[in-house]
Amino acid sequence: MNKIIFTKEAPAPIGPYSQAVLAGNTLYVSGQIALDADTGELINENITEETHAVMKNLEAVLRAADFSFSDIVKCSIFIKSMDEFGTINEAYGQYFKSNPPARETVEVSKLPKNVNVEISCIAVK
Repeated sequence: MNKIIFTKEAPAPIGPYSQAVLAGNTLYVSGQIALDADTGELINENITEETHAVMKNLEAVLRAADFSFSDIVKCSIFIKSMDEFGTINEAYGQYFKSNPPARETVEVSKLPKNVNVEISCIAVK
């Protein structure tokens, strides 16, 4: 039986999807963008701030399911410009001090709400 995960600490979905779905001991977290959960405003003064806001939203969803960054086995990063890869990677890396998860980073032409970065993940307990 799958369990839908929802927390007010992360932005509400902006479409017909769940923040995350727990299937057995595996958590599938939908792509998060840099929306402030309280105001709905974008946090995008710069790409570093935007990436940290995305990671904060991922953390909130993980926490709601009693998971943490150390449980993540795979991340997918979607970015508007590969020119921002180094800066995004630096901010992202702060959340994985050891044993980072598998990952891919893909440049895309457009993301929801015209953001610069979106990250999803899979975590396992």
